[in-house]
Amino acid sequence: MRRKIRIAAAVLAVMTLAAGCGQGKGAETSTTTKAAETTKAETAAETKAETEAQTEAETEAEAAAGGYRTGLAVVSSMSSSKDAGDSNGNAQVDSVAAAVVIDEEGKIVSCYLDTAQNKMGFTSQGKVEMTDGFKTKKELGDGYGMIAASGIGKEWYEQAQALEEYVIGKTAQEVAGIAVDDSTKATDVDLLAGVTIKIGSYQEAIVEAIKDAKVLGTQPGDKLGLGIITNMNKSKDAEADKEGQCQAYSTYVAVTTDSDGKITAAIIDSTQGTVKFDAEGKITSDMASGVKTKRQLGEDYGMKAASGIGKEWYEQASVMESYLVGKDAGEVAGIAVDEDGKGTDPDLVAGVTISIDGYQTAAVKAIENAK
Repeated sequence: MRRKIRIAAAVLAVMTLAAGCGQGKGAETSTTTKAAETTKAETAAETKAETEAQTEAETEAEAAAGGYRTGLAVVSSMSSSKDAGDSNGNAQVDSVAAAVVIDEEGKIVSCYLDTAQNKMGFTSQGKVEMTDGFKTKKELGDGYGMIAASGIGKEWYEQAQALEEYVIGKTAQEVAGIAVDDSTKATDVDLLAGVTIKIGSYQEAIVEAIKDAKVLGTQPGDKLGLGIITNMNKSKDAEADKEGQCQAYSTYVAVTTDSDGKITAAIIDSTQGTVKFDAEGKITSDMASGVKTKRQLGEDYGMKAASGIGKEWYEQASVMESYLVGKDAGEVAGIAVDEDGKGTDPDLVAGVTISIDGYQTAAVKAIENAK
C-alpha cells in the first residue's frame, strides 16, 4: 500500500512537471521542490507510523508471551518545608514509592508501598543540622504514631497494607478512578474501613508504576519487595553570599524474588530532593517544583560525559539491574567494591562506573521485605 502511494506521488510529480514545461525554468524548479518536500513528508510520516506500530507490537508480544511486568514509580513533594525562625527550619522531602507487578491484562498482581518522609533541620543562621538513620514509614512501624489519630486504630503500615490489598486486580484506570474527597481521602466504605490516610499520592505513584512496568523476568508466584535508603551527605551550610542546602538523597530498589530468594527482576532509581535557603534561614527553593527521579531526568541528568564509558545514569542503572538478577541477599551484599563504593568486577565495571554500595544496601532491604 505504501509503495503504491509513493508511485502515485512520483507519477503526479512527473505530470505536474510536464504541464509546467511551458511556464519557464522557475516554475519547473518550484514544482520539483514541492514534489520533493511532499515525498519527504510522506516518508517521515510512514517512518513514525512504523515505529509506533513496532512498539505496540512488541508490547502485545510481551503480553501474549505471558510475561508478568514489573514497575516502580516515585512521587515526591517538598511542600511541607518551612523557614527557620524562633525554631529551626524544616527541609522536608516526602517521597511516595510504589512497586507493582502486573499480569498480561495490565491488572495488579502485587503491590508494595512505602514513603520516605525525610525531615532535615537548619537554623536561622543557615546552619545545617546533620542527622543519620533515616527510616521510611514502614520501617518506623508502630513508632510512626498514627494509631491515635487514625480513627480506626490502625498504624500507617497497616493502612498501607490495606491499600496494597485493595488495588490487587485493578488496572491503572481503575486505580486512578478510586473515589476520593477534596483532601484525597477515600470515600469508598470498604476502603475506609482500613484506610483513613490521604491516598492521592499513592494513586498517582501506582498508576505511574503500572505505566512504567516492563517484562524483566518476574514469574507467577514471585514475591515483590522494595528497599529505600536515604542520606543527607550533600547538605551544606549557607554563607553570606552563598545559599545553603539540605538534600535528601534517596535510593530505591524494587525486586521480585523466586522461592529460593534469588532476584528475578530489579529496578533501581534515585531522587535528590534539595531544599535551598539563605544565611537567615529563609527558603529560596521553589517548593512547588517537585522532584524528578534520575530515571525521569534521563539524558538531562548529565552523567554521560563524566562517566568515562559514555553512559548516562539510567543506562548504568540498567546494567546494574541485570547484574543483580540471579543473586540472593548474601550474594548482593558480597559484590566487591572499592573504597569509593564502586564495583571492582571487570564485567560490572564495563557498564557501571557509579558507586553501587547504596544500591546493594537497598537491594538487600528489598529482598528482606519481599512478600
